[in-house]
Amino acid sequence: MPASPPALLFTGLPGAGKSTLAFALAAWLERQGRSCRVLDGDVLRAGPCVDLGYTDADRLEQARRAGAMAAGLRREGHIVLLALVTPLAAHRAALRSMLGNGLIEVWCNPPRAICEARDPKGLYAAARAGTLRGLTGVDAPYEAPADALMLDTDALALETCLVRLLAHCPALGVPP
Repeated sequence: MPASPPALLFTGLPGAGKSTLAFALAAWLERQGRSCRVLDGDVLRAGPCVDLGYTDADRLEQARRAGAMAAGLRREGHIVLLALVTPLAAHRAALRSMLGNGLIEVWCNPPRAICEARDPKGLYAAARAGTLRGLTGVDAPYEAPADALMLDTDALALETCLVRLLAHCPALGVPP
């Protein structure tokens, strides 16, 4: 039985570039003829995770649901790219227990001030205004991954991030 395709978890603060990097990698993989799927936290929150908020229990449940979807997609032969905040080591451990050693963690790690300045969805502004509670990086913690490929998505160009990512994950293919 062939090994399952890899799954990559892009983790980091809101606004860190997780989705941008995941979708860029997906486009590159598709140009190489590889089958992949992106499970983006914002898209999940509008669909299968619409009932979840930002509590620790809700974030753990979002990771569980995303992990279940990712496991099914991998069984079907797809590379899975998860773009999720997953702020606590326990959330990432839950994903790893579902996806096994095929899970590769990628930490998108620009400075928090850069994430807040980007604020593509207005989350930081809402948290600062007091209308959103539990936002990672404002009033909820982010535990840095211990064993992840770290990419400073502020200082590095998107293409450089992709080259480093592909070099780190030989199962994905040869860097451009």
